[in-house]
Amino acid sequence: MDLEKHSQKPAAPADAEPALRASDADRDRIADILRDALAEGRLDAEEHAERIDAVYRAKTMGELEPLVRDLPATGHRSAAAARAEDGDDTAPAENLVAVFSGSTRKGRWRVGRRTNAFSLFGSVEIDLTQALFRQRLTVINATSIFGSVEIRVPENITLRGSGTGVFGSFEVVTLEAEDPEAPVVVVNGYSVFGSVEAKPKRGRRISDLHGRLRKHLG
Repeated sequence: MDLEKHSQKPAAPADAEPALRASDADRDRIADILRDALAEGRLDAEEHAERIDAVYRAKTMGELEPLVRDLPATGHRSAAAARAEDGDDTAPAENLVAVFSGSTRKGRWRVGRRTNAFSLFGSVEIDLTQALFRQRLTVINATSIFGSVEIRVPENITLRGSGTGVFGSFEVVTLEAEDPEAPVVVVNGYSVFGSVEAKPKRGRRISDLHGRLRKHLG
């Protein structure tokens, strides 16, 4: 009986609430910890990519917390530095909506932490090749119903994502930037009788990668 008692796994802390549904802010917090771990050499690029993919598939806190259980909760950044690097958490998401129409975002525009793209019998085009990133991590939630969402990024940033195509297609061409501090774009969502496509634009690179990012973070 004693052996059985000692072999049982320790109970989760009362405040962990593993069954609690995870919010977008919860996923972003975990992604930030993983990004710091990559920059500090605690994770290699392959393991970082696997964990980031799991972050944006997670539905509950119980699925999120194990992804950073073996990592420090806060890298070596101060709270002020974290706010400066990650941008304003309270800023609203930008919404691009196309219903029987088209919506395009391109040129030199400032990308926020989160963009929602929705297409219903229409098309949404998001071109990040000349965009100004205000933070390291950018999340695009793409939904296409009898329409299309097309996302283009520079060749020298990191691009990841996961989604579902139901009688349609959802394709994200994964990129891993050589520079560990390059912007990371994560595309999530689904398509129903439509398409979502995210891939690099051939020949387009951010030449002043660090200068452009620092300018708009500072």
